[in-house]
Amino acid sequence: MSSLPLVSHDSPDSIIAHRADGAVTLRQFLAEVSQLGALFPAGNHLLNMCSDRYRFSVGLAAAIVAGKVSLLPSTHTPGVVRQIRDFAPDVFCLTDSDLCAVEMPQLRYPDMAVVQPGAFAIPQIDSKQRIAVVFTSGSTGAPQPYPKTWGALVSSVRAEALRLELPHNTPCTMIGTVPPQHMYGFESTVLMAWCNGNALSHTHPLYPADICQALAAVPTPRVLVSSPVHLRALLDAGLALPEITRVVSATAPLSARLAQDIEARCNAPLMEIYGSTETGLIATRRPTQTAEWRLLPGIKLVVEGDCVRACGAHIETPTAMNDLIEPVTDEHFFLLGRIADLVNIAGKRHSLASLNHLLNTIPGVVDGAFYMPDETGHDHITRLAACVVAPGMDAPHLLAALREHIDPVFLPRPLLFVDELPRNDTGKLPRSALQALFQARSTPKSA
Repeated sequence: MSSLPLVSHDSPDSIIAHRADGAVTLRQFLAEVSQLGALFPAGNHLLNMCSDRYRFSVGLAAAIVAGKVSLLPSTHTPGVVRQIRDFAPDVFCLTDSDLCAVEMPQLRYPDMAVVQPGAFAIPQIDSKQRIAVVFTSGSTGAPQPYPKTWGALVSSVRAEALRLELPHNTPCTMIGTVPPQHMYGFESTVLMAWCNGNALSHTHPLYPADICQALAAVPTPRVLVSSPVHLRALLDAGLALPEITRVVSATAPLSARLAQDIEARCNAPLMEIYGSTETGLIATRRPTQTAEWRLLPGIKLVVEGDCVRACGAHIETPTAMNDLIEPVTDEHFFLLGRIADLVNIAGKRHSLASLNHLLNTIPGVVDGAFYMPDETGHDHITRLAACVVAPGMDAPHLLAALREHIDPVFLPRPLLFVDELPRNDTGKLPRSALQALFQARSTPKSA
């Protein structure tokens, strides 16, 4: 394949998005892409910071058509912005906020002119064109850049659509609680709408009432693209939910119990997707039916000692996975946790991901995470700590519940009770955020 269409919708009147003022046709979308592209300054790179998902998608499409590369870090802290400027000195920022304070040339998303009927053509994009550079979250170090080509991304989201059983050109609307700058939201909300004939919601709801409102604002069928932290909050809120066709979750594995509760509450099948910034989506599972993950067609896992590499299909370069993976067959595997999560205390090993899973299955625990402090000396045994949201519980009861499942050397001391964990927009919990939380609470309520 030498080129692929920017979007796979068949008619200029096809609905490609829903925003506050109503549905957006493909003709309107492409006209706005052209209008925005004409305003782009010189340079080959842009930082797309639009929080409105539709505006983000117009900015992304305009950059692709103009041959520019969108830079997509998962956060926009001053340190990350400095790294972006060092990576691409010609970068400018596309923003839809009057309060954007990013220190680089800015282009404010404009008011668009009314579209008049006229010539209509869908741009064809070279499959080898580099359209984006996504950056890792930096949870284990400085964010690292990974370039993405148009052909590889299209291949990935088309395979995802088939696995999610979203038939081509079924007018599903993708509602995402994850930002479009994150690899998961990028693929599963924006590109899924473009490449599978679906539509996207312009919203980025985080709180349960906002999620319900965003769902109700678009027609059925609806697909909710979310994360465990947002789905748990939605369950706990007990609000009446509009009809949902399918729920998609990623960023952290769901427990079987939480998955069952979500399916029952949403009255819809729940699919989890697994991947990484480096590889994009590589596998799926329905956690209410199996703990095994199933690779997408064409993707293979190659075991090289302790390292597992993913290759094939849309993965253009064999890539080492940062997770502990146990292959079951050529197509199926178990996910055991992140390599960086392995802790060794008094000669005993455990995965932080596994410990977190156990912690969050205890009745009464709303959210929780273990934390391994930095080593302080050769003669000192570093003890695990944990931060937990568990209204009505105290340390002795929680430790007693944990003792039923884990070796005493892994019991957290201190055990810090908080009102909420400092998760980011995708539900992830950077180690630096946990570290700052413990440092700020010098005298926590502990066992």
